[in-house]
Amino acid sequence: MRWTIDFSIPDSLFPIDHSSKILSMGSCFAQTIGQKLQDAKFEILINPFGTIFHPMSIARLLDGAIFTDPFDDTLILERDGMFFHYEAHSDLTGKSKAELLEQLHHKRDLVLDYLKTGTHLILTFGTSWGYELTDQGLVANCHKQPQSLFNKRLWEAKEMKLPLKSLFDNLHQINPNLKIILTLSPVRHLKDGVAENQLSKSILRGLCAELEKYHSPATYFPGYEVMMDELRDYRFYKSDLIHPSEEAEEYIWEKWKKANFSEETHAKVTAIEKIRLELAHRPLNPGSDLHRKFLQNLLLKLERLNDNFDFSAEIQQVMNQLKIG
Repeated sequence: MRWTIDFSIPDSLFPIDHSSKILSMGSCFAQTIGQKLQDAKFEILINPFGTIFHPMSIARLLDGAIFTDPFDDTLILERDGMFFHYEAHSDLTGKSKAELLEQLHHKRDLVLDYLKTGTHLILTFGTSWGYELTDQGLVANCHKQPQSLFNKRLWEAKEMKLPLKSLFDNLHQINPNLKIILTLSPVRHLKDGVAENQLSKSILRGLCAELEKYHSPATYFPGYEVMMDELRDYRFYKSDLIHPSEEAEEYIWEKWKKANFSEETHAKVTAIEKIRLELAHRPLNPGSDLHRKFLQNLLLKLERLNDNFDFSAEIQQVMNQLKIG
């Protein structure tokens, strides 16, 4: 008897290995998959402007990086003695306008480097619902400002398609070798309403299909579909019933690895993940001879892997534990 749908995901046309240089931007999935890639020692820049949900906000940030546009200081606001920008997440703050702008422009320049010299761009779209600030247009984050300042509306695929196609053309101009992986966030925006969330996601899925058709170095990874069809049970969600659980994230990561990694890369990632598990080990008696031997063996493994990956921080961590012991 079958209790779930299990569908195969074709191998990626643009496989990722440890020589890849990756930029991951967008909704929560961009952060989740990006962190797992970073933990597996891939070179990756993850959500430099924080979590960004709307495709047009992502596009504006990327276009701004391509053309090194300055951030508009009229979109800066102050709250509780800190300064925020409407085009970035509240993770980016400054104690002054100047400090905030300096941070944003540094992030912009870092993004441009990854776009020019990178191999992969992961874009995760979260919602078609957007909040428009009066006389300013779409914002990436409302920063807990009064709802009366914003107009909420659903963006249609046709009005997002042309700006994104233009962005893809601009990306191709500065880096013809950049591969784009499109994904859809499996996080449900239930504050918009259940039916409204479904409508929003369907618009985004159609948008991804249009972009994949238009831009040959673009492909779609069905993480959203895995969550909706293979993991179709609330036990795979966190207690808020909105975000995927750690088990669900791990399941989708396994699907990602199978689709995007060669056997050689998969083997390397598996070895790194085993090392991370050993590093997370909490001994019953940290001062015992048994634990000291465990640390010495772990140190040897790290030193071997350090020839190909940067494990300098982990090596120092183990050496410090040995000194304490």
